[in-house]
Amino acid sequence: MYVYYDRQHHGGLYKRPFVESFEETPMLVAVLTYMGYGILTIFGYLRDFLRQWKIERCHIAREKEEQRDFVPLYQDFENFYTRNLYMRIRDNWNRPICSVPGAKMDLMERASHDYNWTFEYTGRVVHDVINLGSYNYLGFAENTGPCAESAAEVTVKYGVGVASSRQEIGNLDRHEEMEKLVAKFLGVESAMAFGMGFATNSMNIPALTGKGCLILSDELNHASLVLGARLSGSIIRVFKHNNMQSLEKLLREAIVHGQPRTHRPWKKILIVVEGIYR
Repeated sequence: MYVYYDRQHHGGLYKRPFVESFEETPMLVAVLTYMGYGILTIFGYLRDFLRQWKIERCHIAREKEEQRDFVPLYQDFENFYTRNLYMRIRDNWNRPICSVPGAKMDLMERASHDYNWTFEYTGRVVHDVINLGSYNYLGFAENTGPCAESAAEVTVKYGVGVASSRQEIGNLDRHEEMEKLVAKFLGVESAMAFGMGFATNSMNIPALTGKGCLILSDELNHASLVLGARLSGSIIRVFKHNNMQSLEKLLREAIVHGQPRTHRPWKKILIVVEGIYR
């Protein structure tokens, strides 16, 4: 769920500021990771050279001959990366799931005999694997527990969906109740809630701002937010991720200097951040 809010005053439920800290990547891990990619890249160019001269014995990691007459879908380096780097570690991704994608899930084990180009299932299941790659932030994917029970109860009362936008006949009392709760939680005057989706940001941001407006965007914002900001025609300035000092500096400069060349005050200044980053 994406939420836009207009901060008019400080305060709310919490009187003290939030203090966040993030664990930095250990230097040894970072160095070894870059070294590993560097070694794979060097050997990739060497293997391509050997393939070109028919010296490389393993011809599995080549593009199929019948595909060479088609329009290329990727750039040369993307083909190189897929052929020589991704295929080496492909078994770590696209793992087939045989359970609900909750906090833990079950995976089907598979094996490859042609350098990860194709896989076959072994019939064994790996149980209770920690899920770090799902949109299941709040646990709604579980088929048991309080989330599933609440969803079933609400479905009986309200149905599986409103089948319309809120502007038409899709507005419910729960929508307004949630917006008031979000505004109270954030300590702001009001909030607007939309159903989650790419178009939520890319289509609604141009409705909020336009020419003569300024958008201050977090550097790690989702592509939908970036596209919406560009479509709005507003001036975009990027601040460092979760860095309030960087945001405050840009905000002060925007208020003091105004618009470029004319130095007129901005019609609107919209700060765009995400609540949860993928």
